[in-house]
Amino acid sequence: MITTWNAANSVRMPALLFFIRFVASKAMQEQHLSDFDFELPPELIAQYPLADRAASRLLHITEEVIEDCTFRDIEKFLRPGDLLIANNTRVIKARLLGAKATGGAVEALIERVTVEFTAIAMVRASKSPKPGSKLFFAASGTDLKAEVEVTGRAGEFFELKFAEPVLQVLEAFGRVPLPPYIEHAPEKADESRYQTVYARHPGAVAAPTAGLHFTDDLLNRLKAKGVDIEYVTLHVGAGTFQPVRVENLSEHHMHSEWFSMPEDVAARINEAKVQGRRVIAVGTTSLRTLESAADRIGHVEAGARDTRLFIMPGYKFRIVDALVTNFHLPKSTLVMLVSALVGRERILEAYAHAVREHYRFFSYGDACFIEKARGA
Repeated sequence: MITTWNAANSVRMPALLFFIRFVASKAMQEQHLSDFDFELPPELIAQYPLADRAASRLLHITEEVIEDCTFRDIEKFLRPGDLLIANNTRVIKARLLGAKATGGAVEALIERVTVEFTAIAMVRASKSPKPGSKLFFAASGTDLKAEVEVTGRAGEFFELKFAEPVLQVLEAFGRVPLPPYIEHAPEKADESRYQTVYARHPGAVAAPTAGLHFTDDLLNRLKAKGVDIEYVTLHVGAGTFQPVRVENLSEHHMHSEWFSMPEDVAARINEAKVQGRRVIAVGTTSLRTLESAADRIGHVEAGARDTRLFIMPGYKFRIVDALVTNFHLPKSTLVMLVSALVGRERILEAYAHAVREHYRFFSYGDACFIEKARGA
């Protein structure tokens, strides 16, 4: 039936258009966890890093290209005038092993140092410790013990009070918190290798792993080429390894992480955007910091705060033009983030190529250089 124009239709049309836009918007928002799944043979999960940081492979991904390279080729993809932003957080020895006063085994993973003598942590024990109870953590190979008091709960975390400064206790008694998919116990080499060469500010419980590929020599060569390099800080929390537990992604609650955007770095980012220069994030943590610090018109504001920014396809990037990143877990929020740059189908195509070509996955694995698609 053909409807001709009349006054009544002219009133109904805006409502109809609103309804159509609402339905289209709703359909775009309803993305599903299963859409971000892919097959990954377990033997492709890197258990150890390469001896040479920059010897990793690099997969160059754009709308038009999926290209096999080595990480040192990053130099040819970066241009004079590009602004490279990296995360200078330092991984702390956040895993503590010990016993409760009753003798039962206990394990704590520090999530965040709140002030000098206190922290919040995930605590694993046969029975959850109650406020006022004492935990005793041992240093490997010695009889020394650190006494810690449980003072309360903060959601899923336990509040802990230390007799000595938290960072000192962790350095003496803690272990490197390797990701759960790395099957070997932490070794001495992990203390330096699970750390970027530019790590400065302690507080992370996981490394910003895209940065693990950079050497001092490579950074100096990039500077000599005219690439500007600046640093922000985001302390990566254990939440980065938590699985998404809902199928409808609009129902997912993103974990919180603390970041700091220095005033001088914010000014240089804003200057680069005004001048039309590219801003390139080293790692998803740097990207989340940049996008979290930006206002609606793309102006970066300095300061320190928490972010729960959840990026998935449909997100419009305000600051970032390209990303250096590792390969991520199936159905993870990080796969959703990289999909927002070039589209889910393109990322899954690139990941399928990486599997066929036996790239090494996750924290100690290979890297990608992803250039943002037009309109993303």
